[in-house]
Amino acid sequence: MSRHQTSWQQLQADLADTGYVASDDLAMALFLAVTLGKPLLLEGPAGVGKTQVAKSLSELQSTKLIRLQCYEGLDASHAIYEWNYQRQLLAIRAAAEEQKPSTEIEDHVFSEKFLLQRPLLEAIRQETPAVLLIDEIDRADEEFEAYLLEVLSDFQITIPELGTVPARSRPHVVLTANGARDLSDALRRRCLYSFVDYPDRRTEMAILQARAPELEARLAEQIVGFVQALRKEELEKKPGIAEMLDWAAALGGLGVNDLADDPEQTQATLVCLLKTERDRAAVPKEVQQRLVGRAA
Repeated sequence: MSRHQTSWQQLQADLADTGYVASDDLAMALFLAVTLGKPLLLEGPAGVGKTQVAKSLSELQSTKLIRLQCYEGLDASHAIYEWNYQRQLLAIRAAAEEQKPSTEIEDHVFSEKFLLQRPLLEAIRQETPAVLLIDEIDRADEEFEAYLLEVLSDFQITIPELGTVPARSRPHVVLTANGARDLSDALRRRCLYSFVDYPDRRTEMAILQARAPELEARLAEQIVGFVQALRKEELEKKPGIAEMLDWAAALGGLGVNDLADDPEQTQATLVCLLKTERDRAAVPKEVQQRLVGRAA
């Protein structure tokens, strides 16, 4: 059932019920974005839970989550709509055999029946407001970012063959960025903003307890302490919250009670945290044992 949050504190508490522990700044930014109908831009390093904000909001609102994953070369046809060319070709051949007028054929093949909705068009055509996640907007080209500004401004899309499609509902828009490139001032002005950083130890403990309540308290403390210390090492890719949770699940599945009990096994499980060969080499067993000592 959809919940209506009357304050940012209530939203923060409701997010916690879904397993997402939000900072005061993030909870306030999300509350204002929903209340004011403004897009919310979330920046921060990879793996800190930016995407999960949209997923949790969708769960709270009991509404559809529509995701647009951005990448270099993304264009309007993949983000907004395109025509089903294969079906159009078949329809044209069938109509030609029946000797239908060309104008009738054109009206038929450029109708809703042959339209493929992509995320942006799908989002504005929902009867109830969806959550539109525009993930990693900084990976898309500046040209696409400029086009996106128009969509976010008017929440309507023009399809030359069909005309202007107005929004049936205004989606809750969450954009994420990892710092791959600088975003335009125009996009930033359009959005509310929050920077999502790696959590402090207390917050990360709350996240782990919410997601893995079955873990023994001592092991949970060790896991969070180890990951917090590991992020201070010189790594190419620092482990995020998702990696921390994966590691906790792996340790729990192996029946580990204490990180110091079996250094060899603990070292082997670091595949959950370290995702490049260089980072694996940067954390040999002696470094791992030093970090375990700090985590205790």
